[in-house]
Amino acid sequence: MKNNVSLKGIRILSSCFVLLVLISFVNCSSGGSDSASTSTPTNLIVNTDVVGTSASNPNGDGTGVVNFSVSAVNATSYKILIGAETINSTTGIFSYTFSQMGTNQYTIYVSAYNGTQFISTSKVISVYVIPTLAWSDEFSVDGAPDSSKWSYETGAGGWGNNELQYYTDRPENVIVQNGLLKINLIKESYNGSPYTSARIVTKNKYSIQYGRVDIRAKLPAGGGTWPALWMLGNDISTSGWPACGEIDIMEHVGNNLNKIYGSLHHPGHSGANPDGGTVTIANATTEFHVYSVEWNATTIKFYVDNIVYYTFNNSSSVPFNKPFFFIFNCAMGGNFGGNVDPNFTNASLEVDYVHVYH
Repeated sequence: MKNNVSLKGIRILSSCFVLLVLISFVNCSSGGSDSASTSTPTNLIVNTDVVGTSASNPNGDGTGVVNFSVSAVNATSYKILIGAETINSTTGIFSYTFSQMGTNQYTIYVSAYNGTQFISTSKVISVYVIPTLAWSDEFSVDGAPDSSKWSYETGAGGWGNNELQYYTDRPENVIVQNGLLKINLIKESYNGSPYTSARIVTKNKYSIQYGRVDIRAKLPAGGGTWPALWMLGNDISTSGWPACGEIDIMEHVGNNLNKIYGSLHHPGHSGANPDGGTVTIANATTEFHVYSVEWNATTIKFYVDNIVYYTFNNSSSVPFNKPFFFIFNCAMGGNFGGNVDPNFTNASLEVDYVHVYH
């Protein structure tokens, strides 16, 4: 789509530029006597104005608009390569709108022509684009979670994690109240399990491929608790796990209080051997924090309260370039949750909102 700079395009900038130069060179070498009589452009200058740049907004006002002014002595036309898009101009004056959210660096390649003669240069610019809210749940309506967005996964065992809870769809275990989603972990005997909880998913209702996710949440306390805000690849039913990929935006275990885990599971890095990082914060179980992931074709970044603590280099060799759906749950014990405090009775994972930006 016009004026969209793809990250895949950015990765092929250099090869595209080389191809452009080679094509120009072939044209130049085949120009015969006309080439000899044409003056090669000189003094190529590329000026850029990122709209809204100021001391407080050094990379622009978030619109992504950049005004270009390209000039060269003896030039009659210009070619400008931005991402995968080539712009042809006779004046060298034009505007371009970048769309990749956040602050990103772009290398702009420019050639000035006079007939078949040309000179080339490049320039690096940084542009900020305000993220656009694409999907959200504010949990503003009391009762069951919005059925147009969420469904339940029920049962015991934690899908191979040896967890102790039974996931239900009962309001005792999952409910929206006073603007919060509450997943309640309760010590009680239920269908042969000593604890109950809930696990809700957006599978077949909503999925995301690339973007930024912000989830504001307060975590449960108690040894053995294991809350998770995470995503799985849509193709899990056909590819299986870990080939489908798993993005754990936030995990916490009550036995390691205030230690936040951001992890990626994929072939060769599954189970207890994920790619990921950790950060220790204050008051994870008594105050709300914003847990985030920013995901594109080249990087996956994990944040708490807008501070990045782990960056993964994404590529076509891993399963993180396709749609994923959300899972919110709170487990007890199991392979990661560990030993349960014998005095535990109940605790809640509370989510204020989930926002998805593109």
